[in-house]
Amino acid sequence: MTPDTAQSAAAADTPLWRDLTAIVGGAHVRQDIPSRTLHSQDIYARATETAALVVAPADTAQLAAVVAAARFHGHDCAPRGGGMSYTKGYLPTTPRTVTLDLSRMDKVLAVRADDMVVTVQAGCTWKTLYETLAPLGLRTPFWGPLSGLVSTVGGGISQGNAFFGAGHYGTGAESVVAMTLVLADGRVMRTGARGTDGDSPFYRHYGPDLAGLFTGDCGAFAIKAEITLRLIPLPKHEAYASFSFKDSGGMFGAMADITRAGIACELCGFDPRLTRIRLKRASLSADLGALKSVVGKQSSLLGGLKEAAKIALAGRTFIDAGDFALHLVFEGRSAAGVADDLAEARAIVARHHGQEVENTIPKVMRAQPFVALNSMVGPNGERWVPIHCLVSLSQAHRVFQAMEAEFAAMEPEFQEHGVENAYLFSAMSTNALLIEPTIYWPDALMELHHSAVEPGHLAKLPVNPPNAAAAAVVEKVRQRLLDLFLREGLAHFQVGRTYPYLPSRDGASVDLLRGIKAILDPGNAMNPGVLGL
Repeated sequence: MTPDTAQSAAAADTPLWRDLTAIVGGAHVRQDIPSRTLHSQDIYARATETAALVVAPADTAQLAAVVAAARFHGHDCAPRGGGMSYTKGYLPTTPRTVTLDLSRMDKVLAVRADDMVVTVQAGCTWKTLYETLAPLGLRTPFWGPLSGLVSTVGGGISQGNAFFGAGHYGTGAESVVAMTLVLADGRVMRTGARGTDGDSPFYRHYGPDLAGLFTGDCGAFAIKAEITLRLIPLPKHEAYASFSFKDSGGMFGAMADITRAGIACELCGFDPRLTRIRLKRASLSADLGALKSVVGKQSSLLGGLKEAAKIALAGRTFIDAGDFALHLVFEGRSAAGVADDLAEARAIVARHHGQEVENTIPKVMRAQPFVALNSMVGPNGERWVPIHCLVSLSQAHRVFQAMEAEFAAMEPEFQEHGVENAYLFSAMSTNALLIEPTIYWPDALMELHHSAVEPGHLAKLPVNPPNAAAAAVVEKVRQRLLDLFLREGLAHFQVGRTYPYLPSRDGASVDLLRGIKAILDPGNAMNPGVLGL
């Protein structure tokens, strides 16, 4: 008997194991070391403690029973959706942590088109939700992050997220109508106006906004079981545009004005380094797949072939190597309205001295919204981690320059250890920009990378050995950026155990947050430590 087998056999004889097995079935209670290890790391970090058990409930009743059993036996609970965060938001902090794997709670429960709402289980991916609604001519206003192939609706509402639809509708939490939640003692709580049967939520606001307490809470207050979101008709018309800028000031000026105007449903900016990395990472097979998707996206085969031909002719050299790039998507009910938005964007860009280039990237992003997560590693097999901030429109360029100064101060260490950085930019509704530095460094991959990245893609990449020195440089620059963010009073998604949330709040807010935690989770067993609680 191997040590792993012996440990699993011992765990299978505990009262907690027996109770959980009775609730969800033996196949869905995992104590093997590989499962526990995988669920004890995120994109960036390994937990200092390893989960004691990994449990996968199938519905709200099972989830409530699992949480109640864990509490009865003195264990903590940590919820995990798609596992795509990077701020230690679901990592176990004690050796008595039960990781709640919500991947079985992956269903679209009800599409109520007459009421324009949809209810999903928290483990439903954004891709599943989108593909369920699209044939019905419907969509949620915010409809997913770039990692929506595996990222879940529950994770997005717990952590905060950006991208598809965010330029018009903000983050996923702004599309929430109601939630069904499991509290630390196993009780089930339901928010929102819910109809005579108590289980047909249709409107969010009835008295204080209870749903708002649980958006962005990282699972500190409760575990999300079911989420109801607003629906909108699927926009009938789209347009795409890309622009290049010789300096960051021009790009930020255009981004801010386009965001204020509220004309782009998606706005995505790259600095020159990110453009270079993306082009280096791309492959011929990816190019062919993108062209096929673009053809299928068009209303006619001839139109699709024309669009694909434009992309093929543009190749990968349509943006000069040193330029900042801005990619925009427009959508609406009428072709004329979309054309007006595109014309206004072009006028704004002209005022900021930008130049229009081939719109390959936004066109492909809309044709292939949820792609494989191969960008989780660098083009030479490097580790990758983002960090980000939400900043006001008027201060975004100044904050970007302050970030650049932090990176410049560490350039000698970057050079010595092979560390690189790049930026992604996007917009949130009409009043904020998201700035996301991404950092690459040579280091060994973790189990999560091997689980999430396509095996065929990994097989083509160099294998890097462990590199503690480079990892220390990355952690150092991340901390410098975190200090900058705190000084500037910036906001963040995915607060987890990384961003300094409580230190940024006033005393009355801290007292309220701690009071809510004490009422809902008096034993501090629900994902302890997130939000600084």
